[in-house]
Amino acid sequence: MEATIKRAPVQYTGKWHPKKFALVLAMAGIIMMFSALTSAYIVRKAAGNWLEFKLPALFLYNTLVLIASSVTAHFAYRAYNREEVSTYRMLTAVTFGLGVLFLVLQVVAWNQLKAIGVPLDGNPSGSFIYVISGTHAAHVLGGVGALFLGLKTAFGPYKHSSGRKLSIQLVNTYWHFVDVLWIYLIIFFILQ
Repeated sequence: MEATIKRAPVQYTGKWHPKKFALVLAMAGIIMMFSALTSAYIVRKAAGNWLEFKLPALFLYNTLVLIASSVTAHFAYRAYNREEVSTYRMLTAVTFGLGVLFLVLQVVAWNQLKAIGVPLDGNPSGSFIYVISGTHAAHVLGGVGALFLGLKTAFGPYKHSSGRKLSIQLVNTYWHFVDVLWIYLIIFFILQ
């Protein structure tokens, strides 16, 4: 018979939990990728053969959807900390719904681009918009997946624990990050 060794949970005494540190590293990598994409956009635009067009207004409205989702995510976290279970669940569901709405509206915005004569495989200016906004949408899709898991947890048996709190913090940090990243991209597109 083997003896079972019970181990105490690992306590992190440093300032950063390893999962938070990993998330920061991942976000740093994403920032570098989007810096490269927007730098390539600027360099390619200077080379000429660049179609000037106005982004469909839906890109701006979609920004408001993402900002609203960050606000609901923040208040869902606050409700969790205050153990306001129904508010926490409702705001988590709204955040998830707004994340899905952002993705749906992004597809509609791409269709609007195509309708005004800016296809994916046309002029490089349009291709850059699709690639950059599509790459961002892929990151939002990952966040929506994490929100879905958070939604399942929120509507499961309620418990207030440090592990669950950490999970909510990680998802919220990432979600706020993709929100700020989108605001940067919209400002970049408007100013270019």
